[in-house]
Amino acid sequence: MSKRHVSLKTLAQALNVSISTVSRALKNHPDIGPEVTQKVQALARELNYTPNPLAMGLLKNRTHTIGVIVPDLVTHFFSSIISGIEQVANENGYYIVIRSSYESYEKEKECIENLLKLHVEGIIMCLAQETTEYSHFDALVAEELPLVFFDRVCRADEVATVVVDNREAARRITRHFFERGYRRIAHIAGPPQLNITRERIEGYQQGLADCNLPFDRELLTHCDLSIASATAATQRLLALPSRPDAIFGVNDTTAFAAMKEIKRQRLRIPEDVGLVGFTDEFHATVVEPTLTSVMHPTFEMGREAALLFLAQAAAKVPLPPRQTVLTTQLVVRESSTRALD
Repeated sequence: MSKRHVSLKTLAQALNVSISTVSRALKNHPDIGPEVTQKVQALARELNYTPNPLAMGLLKNRTHTIGVIVPDLVTHFFSSIISGIEQVANENGYYIVIRSSYESYEKEKECIENLLKLHVEGIIMCLAQETTEYSHFDALVAEELPLVFFDRVCRADEVATVVVDNREAARRITRHFFERGYRRIAHIAGPPQLNITRERIEGYQQGLADCNLPFDRELLTHCDLSIASATAATQRLLALPSRPDAIFGVNDTTAFAAMKEIKRQRLRIPEDVGLVGFTDEFHATVVEPTLTSVMHPTFEMGREAALLFLAQAAAKVPLPPRQTVLTTQLVVRESSTRALD
């Protein structure tokens, strides 16, 4: 096997231990027993393992620079999170370098490589929606470099994360619709691979169960978070023989697209179709009717992510992965408040 094919993950899988255990054993860490250390080092020699030069280089440098990767730089959602990260970074003598993955898996990997070449001390990031496998984080995890995921996350058993109460928020939305007299409640979800999609679907289904409403698979559809895809999803729902009388969008962009399509079909909001978004962007207050939405604590999410990063950077020994869960608030406006009979 050639050197370039041997990674810490290769050694960990061969020995049925964690990547972190392999990394520590190679450094003769006292927490790893001598038998395991010997096995790891023997296999490393046999397979001609060599350390990742970029990741190892970071261990020898204190640049006081944090790499930040977001799916886009346009939406208020991500710019607000970046502002929270930057505030904490500046308060603690750190700088941030921002890169966008443009929702691309390949671009995400490229962003990580480029940030490592700049010798950032670690990375704070949100996954691109195309990302479905996570081996490009192996070196960061194994070398115990500061790494924090926010909003769209993975490997929470190994990496610190900051998320919101997605399940409870979606459950609250569904119950709100029911309390306002809606009974055919649909959900336009995001890409299936994202944790926010799975968690909001679970909350939606739990809300239906709370209200003794059946789960109708026709009322659950997916989009890729773009306006065009959300519009198509809305069209599918409104074309059903028994169309929904309420729609919950995975985010505000989805809800805005749905609002435009509902109006195009000359249906009234909230009388014919109620509508709720998720994020509570500024535009929610200026559209007609104003949009009911879940207020996502974006600035606080950025601050919390930065604080988790700094705790890792300052720690003398590796910290166990911590998950911070922030609470949300349902802000009720005109789009879901039709008069009850």
